[in-house]
Amino acid sequence: MNQMKCKICSKVLVGRNDKLFCSVKCKNYYHVNLRKVTDKEVKELDTILHRNRSILLELLGKRKGQITVERMVLEKKKFTFKYHTHVHMNSKGKTYHYVYDLAWMEFSNDEILIIRKEK
Repeated sequence: MNQMKCKICSKVLVGRNDKLFCSVKCKNYYHVNLRKVTDKEVKELDTILHRNRSILLELLGKRKGQITVERMVLEKKKFTFKYHTHVHMNSKGKTYHYVYDLAWMEFSNDEILIIRKEK
């Protein structure tokens, strides 16, 4: 029978067959270090997403509807088009790129439609 070993210290595991760590100390060590590596990447991405949302919100203002702006306006504000939280395609085949509750859709003539998702 193949004995399972701790992911951190390689001690033979005793107990349940799905156990990954020999002790709470090894388990905590693993998760703390995993979080350190992940936090850096996530923090950089979150900063970009929040900046993108702030730019869209600034342009949309308190309007409940939608506005159209030129692509250059977003580019000047350092909007990063490749980062968004999700994508939605409507029934007409138009793609909306969302940053949390705000979205934009690109037109072929360098215009961008900005909308707020209704609750």
